[in-house]
Amino acid sequence: METKEYIESGILELYVYGLLNESENDEVTAMAFKHAEVKEEIVFIEKAIINLSSSFSPFISHSQFEKIKSQLELKHSKVVTMKSGSNWTTYLGWAASILLLIGIGYQYSKVNECKNQVVTVEQEKSKLQETVVDLETRNKETETVLNVVRDETNTIVTLGGQAVAPTAKAKIYWNKQTQVVYVDASGLPEPPEGKEYQIWSLKLVPQLTPTSIGMLTNFKGNKIRIFAVEKTGDAEAFGITLEPAGGSASPTMEQLYTLGKV
Repeated sequence: METKEYIESGILELYVYGLLNESENDEVTAMAFKHAEVKEEIVFIEKAIINLSSSFSPFISHSQFEKIKSQLELKHSKVVTMKSGSNWTTYLGWAASILLLIGIGYQYSKVNECKNQVVTVEQEKSKLQETVVDLETRNKETETVLNVVRDETNTIVTLGGQAVAPTAKAKIYWNKQTQVVYVDASGLPEPPEGKEYQIWSLKLVPQLTPTSIGMLTNFKGNKIRIFAVEKTGDAEAFGITLEPAGGSASPTMEQLYTLGKV
């Protein structure tokens, strides 16, 4: 049999898979020793199988794969031969093994694809939940604002801009019965870093007496700029000053932004 026919007979593949008996292995070994092209073909088949295994058998452990790989690479000293009557059942088994490897690889890729889809859905679900919570918070804020503005028992005090900020303005919604105070600060400029607006309840007689009733904290985060502050029951005027973060014991008159009499 010529070398080309011998290579194309399929015996070398069976040799690499270890499906030949001892005499057939000896025959292939002899052919490989005698013909360089036979030996090269065996090496080529072994490498192809190693590459195929690494691509389509993700469920084989690393140690098992290395063991199989080393066994294949150590077979360079041996080779395989077919008996005169080729065993087609063996061929079919070999082909089925290849198809099984391909099938496992395909299923593995589909599983990974499904996992990625699950992760994407979970991320979108998380974002949706955050959006719902944000909308609920905004709805509550809007409802609070509407209740304050529509409450006919509130006294509305308009605060006008002062020398440091002539265009500034604000409104106080004060319920004298419950003493609850809300501040509409939408007419105030955003305070600089490290500064906060402080609200003062003022007694005008017998002398000017300021009492702090709260800070407009998180000014940037409050989109509607309506703030609830501390209660007061005896205010004659209200003022807003710009103070260091955390507030001051007494108002900084040079930073008086708005002022209004009840």
